[in-house]
Amino acid sequence: MFVSLPACLEPPARRTGLSLTLNRTGLSAGRQENVFGKGFYGTGTMMRFDELLHPTPKGLYCPPGDFYIDPVKPVDRALITHGHADHARPGHKAVLATRQTLDIMALRYGADHADSTEIIAYGSSRTIGDVSVSFHPAGHVLGSAQIAVCCNGRRIVASGDYKRRDDPTCISFEPVQCDVFITEATFALPVFRHPDDRQEIQKLLSSVVQFPERAHLVGAYALGKAQRVIALLREAGYDQPVFIHGAMQKLCDYYQSEGIDLGPLQPATLEKGNKGDFAGAIIVGPPSAFADKWARRFPDPIAAFASGWMQIRQRAKQRGVELPLILSDHCDWDELTTTIKEIAPEEVWITHGREDALTRWCELNNYTARPLSLVGYEEDGD
Repeated sequence: MFVSLPACLEPPARRTGLSLTLNRTGLSAGRQENVFGKGFYGTGTMMRFDELLHPTPKGLYCPPGDFYIDPVKPVDRALITHGHADHARPGHKAVLATRQTLDIMALRYGADHADSTEIIAYGSSRTIGDVSVSFHPAGHVLGSAQIAVCCNGRRIVASGDYKRRDDPTCISFEPVQCDVFITEATFALPVFRHPDDRQEIQKLLSSVVQFPERAHLVGAYALGKAQRVIALLREAGYDQPVFIHGAMQKLCDYYQSEGIDLGPLQPATLEKGNKGDFAGAIIVGPPSAFADKWARRFPDPIAAFASGWMQIRQRAKQRGVELPLILSDHCDWDELTTTIKEIAPEEVWITHGREDALTRWCELNNYTARPLSLVGYEEDGD
């Protein structure tokens, strides 16, 4: 079901069901050529989509609003989808984002990460220059949002990163009707079909029971994935303390302050006690910590890694992962294609990931699609 749109945004025309055919110059619909940067709205005047939003070396830029979405370089006015470092960077003059994203940026970069900040709630809208913008849940991490940009009856939705799975640590993705949907493509290959999250957590718990004398080190990114792993452990009935790397303390504390129950957490240190104290324990830390002496302090540790990339056995082997946990904060192939069909936009713009495969799927399913080839966004950070 589509979200209720702000009153100031008139809904765009849906796909008309015209018979679309591919040719060498793009998709045509009998009445109107429909290629990248062009489109039609009912029977009204043609409007170029790329006049509303287009890629630049600094990121996606909106000329009529004079702002950027998730810019990779400092700009005067930035709209930020979520707090991951490849989307939320310090140094902008003005930042508009959800309260939780701004809080996370302040935790990571300091309160002075921007000259000024403004909070926008999910579903509310702001007028910036000649455009109206609204933020909608993306289901990626706490505070993550899709950004809808509307002008002259045209709407483009920039999804940022998103997932469709139920997640106890953030609000679920809500599809927003639009003319152009900008989708990520991190796992946009048919080989990526992620198993059930609870099934993967049960693999971890079963291993803890099977090897009670060994510590289980779970590699998980500090924002979003770590908290999700811990919340899923609690949901599965695990009530023992979870030990966390010091780099995760601030973010875990923040999640708890937002009402997300992570249960008892303790620092993964040996200041008191010895290695044997961690026998049978679950320890969550950033993947980078597994390569240094921090990981060697635990008794005969089993290395686990929570990531969608763990579906590729060679990646798990290269990282020395003994217990791969296929847990992703991004959509898999079926979820990406289902989302596009559900939204049914006139055009699909594809960014940071396996762009070619999803572009081809769109063509075969009569959606105009083009890769944006944006740079500066991390593909492996899942």
